[in-house]
Amino acid sequence: MDVLENFDRWKEFLGAQVDKAQAMGVSQDRITEVATKMGDYMSKKVDPKNEQERLLKDLWEAGNENEQRTLASIMVKMADRAH
Repeated sequence: MDVLENFDRWKEFLGAQVDKAQAMGVSQDRITEVATKMGDYMSKKVDPKNEQERLLKDLWEAGNENEQRTLASIMVKMADRAH
């Protein structure tokens, strides 16, 4: 099963990446910046594989740049807690 097909696996994967970045000393602002770029890429290039990803894509597309950054920050926090 692909990591994107299961939302819990996606959160776990993202959480592991956040942990690695934090261990390397990457700032929370930089992690959020990367998550924002990743969210933008995924919104444009990745077809949602489940209901949760569809909701995130819809929220992303409805938001302005500031709201997208906030959504990315929330996703990072949620993934960090899940891991």
